[in-house]
Amino acid sequence: MATSRWNLVARHFCSSAARGGKLVQAPLQVYGVEGRYASALYSAATKQSKLETVEKELSSLQSELQKNQQLLEFLSDPSQKKFQKKAAVESLMKKKNFSNLTVNLFVALAENGRMKKTMQVISSFNKLMSAHRGEVSCTVITAKPLDEATLKELKTALQGFLKKGESLQLQTSVDPTLIGGMTVALGDKFVDMSMRTKIKTYTDLIKAAV
Repeated sequence: MATSRWNLVARHFCSSAARGGKLVQAPLQVYGVEGRYASALYSAATKQSKLETVEKELSSLQSELQKNQQLLEFLSDPSQKKFQKKAAVESLMKKKNFSNLTVNLFVALAENGRMKKTMQVISSFNKLMSAHRGEVSCTVITAKPLDEATLKELKTALQGFLKKGESLQLQTSVDPTLIGGMTVALGDKFVDMSMRTKIKTYTDLIKAAV
């Protein structure tokens, strides 16, 4: 049942990809409707050796939609007719000279009434490409900005959690409400070492004991 559903999605993108029999296994599991579309697109693009091409096209489309809120609202509006959305999408793709893979993806989204998922599909595909390159995202939030020495030490420690061939994509930000310490989100793991959480834990324990 699951396999036939995935093949149905893939068939919208490229008939040659569907003829291949099995879908190419994505390097990461992405969830929801957007995840199924993104994974099927990843499979079709892999079979045609056009992963980088599709990624660039989706990035271009993402930038276009971020600048053109009117178009994004039109594509997301459930009151608009499917054929009108399909025509708008095909016109935009033609102007940008996009590949059939990308064109067919958005034609399928339009025909199935899923255009409101456009940005989520692009985001899911970006996650797949990041995993494809072995990139592991990590977000570190601290109460105060980290100095160079501490940041270097942190990077070295985080590198120890990576597998061979993986690369660290580190982002840092500051949140004074943490009071002290930090929170670390590495891949699908999350660790809260903030002073704010410790204080809350101790406060809750004291309240429970009274």
